[in-house]
Amino acid sequence: MGTTQSGILYGRLPLAEYEANFSDLHPPLDKHEALVAADRCYFCHDAPCMTACPTSIDIPLFIRQIATGNPIGSAKTIFDQNILGGMCARVCPTETLCEQACVRNTAEERPVEIGRLQRYSTDIAMRENKQFYARAAATGRRIAVVGAGPAGLACAHRLAVEGHDVVIYDAREKSGGLNEYGIAAYKTVDDFAQREVDYVLSIGGIEVRHGEALGRDFSLADLTEEYDAVFLGLGLAGVNALRVEGENAEGVEDAVDFIAALRQSKTKADIPVGRRVVVLGGGMTAIDAAVQAKLLGAEEVTICYRRGKEHMNASEFEQDLASSKGVTIRHWLQPKRIAVKDGKVAGIELEYTTLEDGKLTTTGETGIIAAEQIFKAIGQTFQASGLGALQMESGRIVVDAAGRTSLAKVWAGGDCVLGGEDLTVSAVAMGRDCAESINRAFAADAPLASAVA
Repeated sequence: MGTTQSGILYGRLPLAEYEANFSDLHPPLDKHEALVAADRCYFCHDAPCMTACPTSIDIPLFIRQIATGNPIGSAKTIFDQNILGGMCARVCPTETLCEQACVRNTAEERPVEIGRLQRYSTDIAMRENKQFYARAAATGRRIAVVGAGPAGLACAHRLAVEGHDVVIYDAREKSGGLNEYGIAAYKTVDDFAQREVDYVLSIGGIEVRHGEALGRDFSLADLTEEYDAVFLGLGLAGVNALRVEGENAEGVEDAVDFIAALRQSKTKADIPVGRRVVVLGGGMTAIDAAVQAKLLGAEEVTICYRRGKEHMNASEFEQDLASSKGVTIRHWLQPKRIAVKDGKVAGIELEYTTLEDGKLTTTGETGIIAAEQIFKAIGQTFQASGLGALQMESGRIVVDAAGRTSLAKVWAGGDCVLGGEDLTVSAVAMGRDCAESINRAFAADAPLASAVA
Protein backbone atom coordinates (compact mmCIF):
# COMPACT_ATOMS: atom_id res chain seq x y z
CA MET A 1 0.00 0.00 0.00
CA GLY A 2 1.00 3.62 -0.48
CA THR A 3 -0.23 6.95 0.81
CA THR A 4 -1.02 10.15 -1.08
CA GLN A 5 -0.09 13.60 0.21
CA SER A 6 -3.59 13.87 1.67
CA GLY A 7 -3.06 10.65 3.61
CA ILE A 8 -5.45 8.51 1.54
CA LEU A 9 -4.21 5.01 0.78
CA TYR A 10 -3.94 3.21 -2.54
CA GLY A 11 -3.23 -0.45 -3.19
CA ARG A 12 -5.51 -1.63 -0.37
CA LEU A 13 -6.27 -4.97 -2.07
CA PRO A 14 -4.28 -7.78 -3.75
CA LEU A 15 -3.99 -7.25 -7.53
CA ALA A 16 -6.10 -10.31 -8.28
CA GLU A 17 -8.94 -8.87 -6.22
CA TYR A 18 -8.95 -5.65 -8.24
CA GLU A 19 -9.22 -7.69 -11.42
CA ALA A 20 -12.15 -9.66 -10.05
CA ASN A 21 -13.91 -6.60 -8.63
CA PHE A 22 -13.73 -4.68 -11.90
CA SER A 23 -14.67 -7.52 -14.21
CA ASP A 24 -17.59 -7.21 -16.63
CA LEU A 25 -20.80 -6.33 -14.79
CA HIS A 26 -22.93 -8.15 -17.38
CA PRO A 27 -20.87 -10.87 -19.09
CA PRO A 28 -21.78 -11.35 -22.77
CA LEU A 29 -24.30 -13.97 -23.83
CA ASP A 30 -23.02 -17.02 -25.67
CA LYS A 31 -24.84 -18.26 -28.79
CA HIS A 32 -27.17 -20.61 -26.91
CA GLU A 33 -28.05 -18.00 -24.29
CA ALA A 34 -28.73 -15.43 -27.02
CA LEU A 35 -31.07 -17.77 -28.88
CA VAL A 36 -32.96 -18.59 -25.70
CA ALA A 37 -33.25 -14.88 -24.81
CA ALA A 38 -34.34 -13.95 -28.34
CA ASP A 39 -37.00 -16.68 -28.33
CA ARG A 40 -38.80 -14.86 -25.49
CA CYS A 41 -39.56 -11.86 -27.73
CA TYR A 42 -43.13 -11.57 -29.05
CA PHE A 43 -41.91 -9.47 -32.03
CA CYS A 44 -44.68 -6.97 -31.41
CA HIS A 45 -45.94 -5.18 -34.52
CA ASP A 46 -46.38 -1.89 -32.67
CA ALA A 47 -43.51 -2.49 -30.27
CA PRO A 48 -43.45 -0.20 -27.21
CA CYS A 49 -39.74 -0.95 -26.76
CA MET A 50 -38.99 0.90 -30.01
CA THR A 51 -40.87 3.97 -28.83
CA ALA A 52 -38.89 3.89 -25.57
CA CYS A 53 -35.53 3.80 -27.39
CA PRO A 54 -34.18 7.33 -27.99
CA THR A 55 -32.53 6.13 -31.22
CA SER A 56 -35.65 4.22 -32.39
CA ILE A 57 -33.82 0.98 -33.14
CA ASP A 58 -36.12 -1.64 -34.69
CA ILE A 59 -35.81 -3.90 -31.67
CA PRO A 60 -38.21 -6.69 -32.77
CA LEU A 61 -36.39 -6.94 -36.11
CA PHE A 62 -32.89 -7.17 -34.65
CA ILE A 63 -34.01 -9.77 -32.11
CA ARG A 64 -35.76 -11.81 -34.84
CA GLN A 65 -32.53 -11.71 -36.84
CA ILE A 66 -30.65 -13.14 -33.85
CA ALA A 67 -33.33 -15.82 -33.43
CA THR A 68 -32.92 -16.83 -37.08
CA GLY A 69 -29.14 -17.09 -36.83
CA ASN A 70 -28.25 -13.76 -38.44
CA PRO A 71 -26.37 -11.72 -35.82
CA ILE A 72 -24.52 -9.73 -38.50
CA GLY A 73 -27.79 -8.60 -40.03
CA SER A 74 -28.99 -7.82 -36.52
CA ALA A 75 -25.97 -5.61 -35.93
CA LYS A 76 -26.66 -3.67 -39.12
CA THR A 77 -30.25 -3.06 -38.00
CA ILE A 78 -28.84 -1.59 -34.77
CA PHE A 79 -26.04 0.44 -36.38
CA ASP A 80 -28.42 1.92 -38.95
CA GLN A 81 -29.97 3.86 -36.07
CA ASN A 82 -27.16 3.91 -33.51
CA ILE A 83 -23.56 3.57 -34.66
CA LEU A 84 -22.52 3.42 -30.99
CA GLY A 85 -24.92 0.55 -30.33
CA GLY A 86 -22.19 -1.54 -28.73
CA MET A 87 -21.55 0.96 -25.94
CA CYS A 88 -25.22 1.74 -25.50
CA ALA A 89 -25.88 -1.97 -25.03
CA ARG A 90 -23.47 -1.85 -22.08
CA VAL A 91 -24.37 1.42 -20.40
CA CYS A 92 -27.95 2.33 -21.32
CA PRO A 93 -30.39 2.20 -18.40
CA THR A 94 -32.45 -0.34 -20.32
CA GLU A 95 -34.41 -1.04 -17.14
CA THR A 96 -36.00 2.41 -17.47
CA LEU A 97 -36.15 2.52 -21.29
CA CYS A 98 -36.77 -0.37 -23.70
CA GLU A 99 -36.92 -3.18 -21.14
CA GLN A 100 -39.28 -1.26 -18.90
CA ALA A 101 -41.62 -0.88 -21.89
CA CYS A 102 -41.36 -4.57 -22.87
CA VAL A 103 -44.79 -6.25 -22.81
CA ARG A 104 -43.26 -9.16 -20.90
CA ASN A 105 -42.22 -6.85 -18.07
CA THR A 106 -44.95 -7.79 -15.62
CA ALA A 107 -45.24 -8.87 -12.03
CA GLU A 108 -45.04 -12.48 -13.21
CA GLU A 109 -42.37 -12.12 -15.90
CA ARG A 110 -39.10 -10.37 -16.51
CA PRO A 111 -38.58 -8.36 -19.73
CA VAL A 112 -36.68 -9.60 -22.76
CA GLU A 113 -32.96 -8.93 -22.25
CA ILE A 114 -32.80 -6.35 -25.01
CA GLY A 115 -29.55 -4.75 -23.89
CA ARG A 116 -27.62 -8.00 -23.67
CA LEU A 117 -29.01 -9.15 -27.03
CA GLN A 118 -27.91 -5.87 -28.59
CA ARG A 119 -24.43 -6.40 -27.20
CA TYR A 120 -24.38 -9.98 -28.53
CA SER A 121 -24.88 -8.99 -32.17
CA THR A 122 -22.83 -5.76 -32.16
CA ASP A 123 -19.91 -7.54 -30.49
CA ILE A 124 -19.89 -10.17 -33.23
CA ALA A 125 -19.95 -7.55 -35.99
CA MET A 126 -17.15 -5.53 -34.42
CA ARG A 127 -15.07 -8.61 -33.66
CA GLU A 128 -15.32 -9.65 -37.32
CA ASN A 129 -14.80 -6.04 -38.42
CA LYS A 130 -17.94 -6.04 -40.53
CA GLN A 131 -18.24 -2.67 -42.25
CA PHE A 132 -21.78 -1.92 -43.34
CA TYR A 133 -21.31 1.57 -44.77
CA ALA A 134 -19.28 3.01 -47.62
CA ARG A 135 -18.67 6.70 -48.15
CA ALA A 136 -20.70 8.37 -50.87
CA ALA A 137 -18.93 10.35 -53.57
CA ALA A 138 -17.03 13.28 -52.12
CA THR A 139 -19.20 16.38 -51.82
CA GLY A 140 -16.44 18.89 -51.22
CA ARG A 141 -18.16 20.00 -48.02
CA ARG A 142 -16.16 20.27 -44.78
CA ILE A 143 -17.74 20.17 -41.32
CA ALA A 144 -16.12 20.86 -37.95
CA VAL A 145 -17.31 18.77 -35.01
CA VAL A 146 -16.34 20.04 -31.56
CA GLY A 147 -16.27 17.18 -29.06
CA ALA A 148 -15.36 13.54 -29.71
CA GLY A 149 -18.01 12.17 -27.37
CA PRO A 150 -21.12 10.16 -28.31
CA ALA A 151 -22.91 13.09 -29.99
CA GLY A 152 -19.86 14.20 -31.94
CA LEU A 153 -18.90 10.70 -33.08
CA ALA A 154 -22.45 9.87 -34.19
CA CYS A 155 -22.70 13.14 -36.09
CA ALA A 156 -19.29 12.73 -37.72
CA HIS A 157 -19.99 9.17 -38.84
CA ARG A 158 -23.33 10.01 -40.46
CA LEU A 159 -21.78 13.02 -42.25
CA ALA A 160 -18.84 10.93 -43.47
CA VAL A 161 -21.20 8.32 -44.89
CA GLU A 162 -22.80 11.10 -46.95
CA GLY A 163 -19.43 11.97 -48.48
CA HIS A 164 -18.57 15.05 -46.45
CA ASP A 165 -15.16 15.58 -44.85
CA VAL A 166 -15.19 15.98 -41.08
CA VAL A 167 -12.63 17.34 -38.62
CA ILE A 168 -13.28 16.56 -34.95
CA TYR A 169 -11.70 18.77 -32.28
CA ASP A 170 -11.41 17.48 -28.73
CA ALA A 171 -9.60 18.92 -25.73
CA ARG A 172 -8.66 15.53 -24.27
CA GLU A 173 -5.96 13.13 -25.42
CA LYS A 174 -8.45 10.37 -26.27
CA SER A 175 -11.73 10.31 -28.14
CA GLY A 176 -14.91 8.95 -26.59
CA GLY A 177 -15.99 11.68 -24.19
CA LEU A 178 -18.33 10.28 -21.57
CA ASN A 179 -17.81 6.75 -22.90
CA GLU A 180 -14.06 6.94 -22.29
CA TYR A 181 -13.90 9.08 -19.16
CA GLY A 182 -17.27 9.07 -17.44
CA ILE A 183 -18.58 5.51 -17.07
CA ALA A 184 -17.80 2.98 -14.35
CA ALA A 185 -14.90 0.72 -15.30
CA TYR A 186 -16.90 -2.47 -14.66
CA LYS A 187 -19.52 -1.46 -17.25
CA THR A 188 -17.12 -1.32 -20.18
CA VAL A 189 -14.01 -3.48 -19.89
CA ASP A 190 -11.18 -4.42 -22.26
CA ASP A 191 -10.74 -0.88 -23.61
CA PHE A 192 -14.04 -1.20 -25.46
CA ALA A 193 -14.58 2.56 -25.71
CA GLN A 194 -11.45 3.00 -27.82
CA ARG A 195 -12.18 -0.06 -29.93
CA GLU A 196 -15.59 1.40 -30.70
CA VAL A 197 -14.04 4.75 -31.61
CA ASP A 198 -11.71 2.97 -34.03
CA TYR A 199 -14.68 1.12 -35.53
CA VAL A 200 -16.64 4.35 -36.02
CA LEU A 201 -13.68 6.20 -37.56
CA SER A 202 -12.92 3.33 -39.96
CA ILE A 203 -15.56 4.76 -42.33
CA GLY A 204 -12.88 7.24 -43.42
CA GLY A 205 -13.16 10.93 -44.11
CA ILE A 206 -12.90 11.84 -40.41
CA GLU A 207 -9.83 13.54 -38.95
CA VAL A 208 -9.52 13.85 -35.16
CA ARG A 209 -7.43 16.60 -33.56
CA HIS A 210 -6.85 15.95 -29.88
CA GLY A 211 -5.65 18.50 -27.34
CA GLU A 212 -7.45 21.39 -29.05
CA ALA A 213 -10.04 23.23 -26.98
CA LEU A 214 -12.74 25.69 -28.00
CA GLY A 215 -12.05 29.08 -26.46
CA ARG A 216 -8.36 28.32 -25.94
CA ASP A 217 -7.06 27.19 -29.32
CA PHE A 218 -9.85 28.45 -31.57
CA SER A 219 -13.21 30.17 -31.43
CA LEU A 220 -16.58 29.37 -32.93
CA ALA A 221 -16.09 32.29 -35.30
CA ASP A 222 -12.87 30.69 -36.54
CA LEU A 223 -14.73 27.49 -37.35
CA THR A 224 -17.68 29.11 -39.10
CA GLU A 225 -15.24 31.01 -41.31
CA GLU A 226 -13.23 27.91 -42.25
CA TYR A 227 -15.94 25.23 -42.50
CA ASP A 228 -19.27 24.84 -44.29
CA ALA A 229 -20.99 23.83 -41.03
CA VAL A 230 -20.17 23.29 -37.35
CA PHE A 231 -21.58 20.81 -34.86
CA LEU A 232 -21.09 21.40 -31.13
CA GLY A 233 -21.11 18.25 -29.01
CA LEU A 234 -19.36 19.77 -26.02
CA GLY A 235 -20.82 17.75 -23.17
CA LEU A 236 -20.65 19.01 -19.59
CA ALA A 237 -17.18 19.72 -18.27
CA GLY A 238 -17.91 21.57 -15.03
CA VAL A 239 -19.10 20.29 -11.66
CA ASN A 240 -21.51 22.11 -9.37
CA ALA A 241 -20.01 23.51 -6.19
CA LEU A 242 -21.23 22.53 -2.71
CA ARG A 243 -20.81 26.10 -1.43
CA VAL A 244 -20.21 24.95 2.13
CA GLU A 245 -17.40 25.50 4.61
CA GLY A 246 -14.43 23.18 4.09
CA GLU A 247 -15.17 22.37 0.45
CA ASN A 248 -11.55 23.01 -0.57
CA ALA A 249 -10.02 20.67 2.00
CA GLU A 250 -7.76 17.81 0.90
CA GLY A 251 -9.91 14.75 0.31
CA VAL A 252 -12.88 16.56 -1.26
CA GLU A 253 -12.94 15.54 -4.92
CA ASP A 254 -15.18 15.65 -7.96
CA ALA A 255 -16.71 12.24 -8.61
CA VAL A 256 -16.26 12.65 -12.37
CA ASP A 257 -12.49 13.10 -11.94
CA PHE A 258 -12.36 10.01 -9.73
CA ILE A 259 -14.23 7.96 -12.34
CA ALA A 260 -12.03 9.28 -15.15
CA ALA A 261 -8.86 8.34 -13.25
CA LEU A 262 -10.21 4.85 -12.67
CA ARG A 263 -10.99 4.44 -16.36
CA GLN A 264 -7.44 5.36 -17.33
CA SER A 265 -5.80 3.11 -14.72
CA LYS A 266 -4.50 -0.26 -15.91
CA THR A 267 -4.59 -2.08 -12.56
CA LYS A 268 -6.83 0.15 -10.38
CA ALA A 269 -4.29 -0.41 -7.57
CA ASP A 270 -2.85 3.07 -8.07
CA ILE A 271 -6.15 4.85 -7.33
CA PRO A 272 -6.32 6.07 -3.71
CA VAL A 273 -9.48 5.54 -1.71
CA GLY A 274 -10.35 6.40 1.85
CA ARG A 275 -11.27 3.91 4.54
CA ARG A 276 -14.52 5.84 5.01
CA VAL A 277 -16.01 7.54 1.95
CA VAL A 278 -19.05 9.77 1.51
CA VAL A 279 -20.59 10.44 -1.91
CA LEU A 280 -22.95 13.39 -2.31
CA GLY A 281 -25.61 13.06 -5.02
CA GLY A 282 -28.39 10.86 -6.34
CA GLY A 283 -27.58 10.17 -9.98
CA MET A 284 -25.65 7.59 -11.97
CA THR A 285 -22.36 9.36 -11.28
CA ALA A 286 -22.92 9.09 -7.53
CA ILE A 287 -23.67 5.37 -7.83
CA ASP A 288 -20.67 4.74 -10.08
CA ALA A 289 -18.32 6.58 -7.72
CA ALA A 290 -19.69 4.88 -4.61
CA VAL A 291 -19.62 1.35 -6.00
CA GLN A 292 -16.10 1.76 -7.35
CA ALA A 293 -14.87 3.20 -4.05
CA LYS A 294 -16.16 0.04 -2.40
CA LEU A 295 -14.53 -2.15 -5.06
CA LEU A 296 -11.22 -0.36 -4.44
CA GLY A 297 -11.27 -1.45 -0.82
CA ALA A 298 -13.09 1.28 1.11
CA GLU A 299 -14.59 -0.16 4.29
CA GLU A 300 -17.54 2.22 4.57
CA VAL A 301 -19.16 4.02 1.64
CA THR A 302 -22.23 6.17 2.16
CA ILE A 303 -24.27 7.99 -0.47
CA CYS A 304 -26.09 11.02 0.92
CA TYR A 305 -28.95 12.44 -1.12
CA ARG A 306 -31.04 15.47 -0.23
CA ARG A 307 -34.35 13.98 -1.35
CA GLY A 308 -36.07 10.59 -1.17
CA LYS A 309 -35.35 7.29 -2.91
CA GLU A 310 -38.13 7.92 -5.41
CA HIS A 311 -36.51 11.21 -6.46
CA MET A 312 -33.09 9.77 -7.29
CA ASN A 313 -32.03 10.04 -10.93
CA ALA A 314 -30.18 6.75 -10.59
CA SER A 315 -32.42 3.87 -11.63
CA GLU A 316 -33.71 1.35 -9.11
CA PHE A 317 -31.37 -1.22 -10.66
CA GLU A 318 -28.38 1.05 -10.02
CA GLN A 319 -29.49 1.71 -6.46
CA ASP A 320 -29.88 -2.02 -5.83
CA LEU A 321 -26.45 -2.62 -7.36
CA ALA A 322 -24.90 -0.17 -4.92
CA SER A 323 -26.64 -1.81 -1.98
CA SER A 324 -25.50 -5.25 -3.13
CA LYS A 325 -21.88 -4.05 -3.06
CA GLY A 326 -22.20 -2.82 0.52
CA VAL A 327 -22.88 0.86 -0.16
CA THR A 328 -25.22 2.58 2.28
CA ILE A 329 -27.70 5.02 0.73
CA ARG A 330 -29.11 7.67 3.05
CA HIS A 331 -31.87 10.03 1.98
CA TRP A 332 -33.14 13.43 3.10
CA LEU A 333 -29.67 14.74 3.95
CA GLN A 334 -27.81 17.70 2.49
CA PRO A 335 -24.27 18.92 3.27
CA LYS A 336 -23.89 21.74 5.75
CA ARG A 337 -20.17 21.74 6.53
CA ILE A 338 -17.03 19.73 5.77
CA ALA A 339 -15.23 18.88 9.00
CA VAL A 340 -11.52 19.55 8.52
CA LYS A 341 -8.48 18.60 10.60
CA ASP A 342 -4.98 19.77 9.66
CA GLY A 343 -6.30 20.81 6.23
CA LYS A 344 -7.70 17.37 5.49
CA VAL A 345 -11.22 15.98 5.47
CA ALA A 346 -12.27 14.43 8.78
CA GLY A 347 -15.98 14.14 8.16
CA ILE A 348 -19.08 15.91 6.94
CA GLU A 349 -21.90 17.56 8.84
CA LEU A 350 -25.27 17.06 7.17
CA GLU A 351 -28.67 18.55 7.79
CA TYR A 352 -31.93 16.66 7.49
CA THR A 353 -34.35 17.85 4.84
CA THR A 354 -38.06 17.51 4.20
CA LEU A 355 -40.69 18.61 1.69
CA GLU A 356 -43.10 21.33 2.73
CA ASP A 357 -45.76 22.26 0.18
CA GLY A 358 -43.60 20.65 -2.48
CA LYS A 359 -40.49 22.68 -1.60
CA LEU A 360 -37.33 21.22 -0.13
CA THR A 361 -36.43 22.69 3.24
CA THR A 362 -34.14 21.82 6.14
CA THR A 363 -35.36 20.71 9.57
CA GLY A 364 -32.55 22.12 11.69
CA GLU A 365 -31.52 18.64 12.83
CA THR A 366 -27.93 17.73 11.94
CA GLY A 367 -25.54 14.81 12.14
CA ILE A 368 -21.91 14.07 11.31
CA ILE A 369 -20.45 11.20 9.29
CA ALA A 370 -16.74 10.54 9.69
CA ALA A 371 -14.87 10.34 6.38
CA GLU A 372 -11.39 10.71 4.87
CA GLN A 373 -12.71 11.22 1.36
CA ILE A 374 -15.78 13.00 -0.03
CA PHE A 375 -16.91 12.84 -3.65
CA LYS A 376 -19.14 15.51 -5.15
CA ALA A 377 -21.67 14.13 -7.64
CA ILE A 378 -24.26 16.88 -7.44
CA GLY A 379 -24.56 17.63 -11.13
CA GLN A 380 -22.38 18.89 -13.94
CA THR A 381 -22.40 22.26 -15.62
CA PHE A 382 -21.76 23.47 -19.13
CA GLN A 383 -18.49 25.38 -19.31
CA ALA A 384 -17.32 26.71 -22.63
CA SER A 385 -15.81 29.87 -24.01
CA GLY A 386 -15.30 31.07 -27.55
CA LEU A 387 -19.01 30.72 -28.40
CA GLY A 388 -19.53 34.35 -29.34
CA ALA A 389 -23.16 35.46 -29.52
CA LEU A 390 -24.62 31.96 -29.42
CA GLN A 391 -28.01 32.05 -27.67
CA MET A 392 -28.01 30.38 -24.25
CA GLU A 393 -30.69 29.65 -21.70
CA SER A 394 -30.30 28.15 -18.21
CA GLY A 395 -26.62 27.59 -18.95
CA ARG A 396 -27.24 25.53 -22.09
CA ILE A 397 -27.24 26.14 -25.85
CA VAL A 398 -30.67 26.85 -27.33
CA VAL A 399 -31.53 24.75 -30.40
CA ASP A 400 -34.59 24.06 -32.50
CA ALA A 401 -36.08 20.63 -33.23
CA ALA A 402 -33.41 19.98 -35.87
CA GLY A 403 -30.53 20.96 -33.59
CA ARG A 404 -29.88 24.33 -35.26
CA THR A 405 -28.62 27.11 -33.02
CA SER A 406 -29.09 30.88 -33.15
CA LEU A 407 -26.01 31.21 -35.36
CA ALA A 408 -25.96 30.40 -39.06
CA LYS A 409 -24.07 27.21 -39.97
CA VAL A 410 -23.97 26.00 -36.34
CA TRP A 411 -25.78 22.98 -34.84
CA ALA A 412 -25.47 21.50 -31.35
CA GLY A 413 -26.51 18.32 -29.56
CA GLY A 414 -25.96 16.20 -26.48
CA ASP A 415 -25.72 17.30 -22.87
CA CYS A 416 -24.66 20.85 -23.78
CA VAL A 417 -28.04 21.79 -25.27
CA LEU A 418 -31.15 22.96 -23.45
CA GLY A 419 -33.21 19.85 -22.73
CA GLY A 420 -30.29 17.48 -23.25
CA GLU A 421 -30.25 14.30 -21.16
CA ASP A 422 -27.29 12.75 -19.40
CA LEU A 423 -27.53 9.58 -21.49
CA THR A 424 -25.17 8.20 -24.11
CA VAL A 425 -28.05 7.00 -26.24
CA SER A 426 -29.78 10.41 -26.24
CA ALA A 427 -26.53 12.13 -27.25
CA VAL A 428 -26.11 9.65 -30.11
CA ALA A 429 -29.65 10.35 -31.32
CA MET A 430 -29.09 14.11 -31.30
CA GLY A 431 -25.74 13.86 -33.08
CA ARG A 432 -27.21 11.59 -35.74
CA ASP A 433 -30.23 13.83 -36.28
CA CYS A 434 -28.09 16.97 -36.52
CA ALA A 435 -26.02 15.27 -39.23
CA GLU A 436 -29.21 14.59 -41.17
CA SER A 437 -30.27 18.22 -40.73
CA ILE A 438 -26.89 19.46 -41.97
CA ASN A 439 -27.09 17.13 -44.94
CA ARG A 440 -30.58 18.38 -45.84
CA ALA A 441 -29.33 21.95 -45.68
CA PHE A 442 -26.48 21.10 -48.05
CA ALA A 443 -28.89 19.33 -50.40
CA ALA A 444 -31.00 22.48 -50.50
CA ASP A 445 -27.81 24.37 -51.32
CA ALA A 446 -28.65 26.98 -48.71
CA PRO A 447 -26.10 27.12 -45.92
CA LEU A 448 -28.57 28.02 -43.30
CA ALA A 449 -29.58 30.98 -41.74
CA SER A 450 -29.98 30.57 -38.02
CA ALA A 451 -33.07 28.72 -36.88
CA VAL A 452 -33.46 30.01 -33.34
CA ALA A 453 -35.09 33.38 -32.94
